[in-house]
Amino acid sequence: MILIVDFGSQTCHLIGRRLRDVSVETDIIDPGQAMAEIAAKKPSGIILSGGPSSVYDQGAPTIDPKIFTLGIPVLGICYGWQLMAKLLGGDVQSGHKEYGPVQLDVLRDQTERGIFTEFLKKTPKTVWMSHGDEVVRIPPEFEICASTSTVSAAAVHHIGKHWYGVQFHPEVTHTEDGFTILTSFATLCHEHLSPRILSVEKVIEEVRTIVNQSKDGNAIAAISGGVDSTVATAIVAKVMGKRLYPIYCDNGLMRDGTKEEVYRIFHDILGITPIIVDCKTEFLTMLQGVTDGKKKRKLIGAKFIEVFEREAKKIPNVQWLVQGTLYSDFIESKGTALSDTIRLHHNVGGLPEKLNIPLLEPVKLFYKDEVRTLGRQLGLPEDVVTKQPLPGPGQAIRILGEVTEIRLQRQQHADSIVLEVLKSTGFYDNVFQSFTVLTGVDTTCVKGDGGQSGELVGLRIYDSTDIMSAGWSRLPYDVLQTIASRIVNEVSGVSRVAFDITTKPPATMEWE
Repeated sequence: MILIVDFGSQTCHLIGRRLRDVSVETDIIDPGQAMAEIAAKKPSGIILSGGPSSVYDQGAPTIDPKIFTLGIPVLGICYGWQLMAKLLGGDVQSGHKEYGPVQLDVLRDQTERGIFTEFLKKTPKTVWMSHGDEVVRIPPEFEICASTSTVSAAAVHHIGKHWYGVQFHPEVTHTEDGFTILTSFATLCHEHLSPRILSVEKVIEEVRTIVNQSKDGNAIAAISGGVDSTVATAIVAKVMGKRLYPIYCDNGLMRDGTKEEVYRIFHDILGITPIIVDCKTEFLTMLQGVTDGKKKRKLIGAKFIEVFEREAKKIPNVQWLVQGTLYSDFIESKGTALSDTIRLHHNVGGLPEKLNIPLLEPVKLFYKDEVRTLGRQLGLPEDVVTKQPLPGPGQAIRILGEVTEIRLQRQQHADSIVLEVLKSTGFYDNVFQSFTVLTGVDTTCVKGDGGQSGELVGLRIYDSTDIMSAGWSRLPYDVLQTIASRIVNEVSGVSRVAFDITTKPPATMEWE
């Protein structure tokens, strides 16, 4: 087993996921309980995760320095490396802030770099950073293996002991060959590596164990037509059959044609007729005058639950509410004790404190790519499994400022143009997600030789695997030109289109 000490990084659990992919057992522990957990579980290695704090701040999370006397290999990542440096006699200061891709170079030719040997065979390479502090003086007997143009101690190792530190995040897929660092560390710890086989049957059996506690209990499922809710509902349907009632809240905030798509997926493919609730007026009335993104998410989440509870009263003996919550939703909504809230998800942070129906979330421990794999194992069509994600609050959080009927129609029209162009040019399956954002910014334009003004539309198209990191998609200029021209020409009230090329980090996927 390798223990991962959680200092609050949004990607802490991603470290565990990467190691589980090669069948390495992991456990994520609180730093305050680390010594007791180490004594009880006797791990082969210890990984110190990143985190949002600064090691020199008063009350910053720390760990008992005795872990360095146990003879167990230690890998520190970002905050974990900075804390290791501080505890072992180095210095950490506020430094050059880096978020996203950075080029890494080998500092000098070294014959032995420990777990970095394979990783550094080919340089320079791109690594993913997310930090505002840096180690300005490494501890005694440490040696720098690689640097960036601004951070000298980007990858270090102890000359005589199996202690390693990296300022970047090897666990995110956008770090080139980052997985090699984690597997090399696991091999150093004498862990046996083998590909993990994801099994939807195992997930189905876990659901069966829960629902079998009540032989006559029914469940309602919160469905949106997206991959997550569809796969979660399909899993529960394998266990409950006709005892499951999928409910689609037709609130008008989804993409054009979503209601028809939901009916096709559930009635035609899964053989379960969904309950479609017309509540568009109810939602738009609720959102009148609301401009804050977090408030929108909370209001929409609460209204969703209100609608489901109302519908549940029409169904006998409802004992569960099925949701397609992902692990990335949970983490970004402050899933761990030391982490920061990145954004609230309507099915996590936006839920009211008193929920009258217990949740059943069969995919909450999986990332997006894993859920797609589960969907394929269920036999769902490829166009359903590969569908681009849409956030639970839908277009409401892609309309900055107030959501009105006119702006909603404008956003849905612009969004549909992006999907149409990507599909027609063959790029739809090459990107993770694409969408437009109504910015609320009024800019001038010229249409028909006359000066006018209209709203600026933001365009977000990016590549990702598990949503925890992302880079903007390098689409051909003519494809981008087609998208921009069609939006400006076909969507009323729009003046221009701006392409968002910000990576995650520092940006989130959505704009609010």
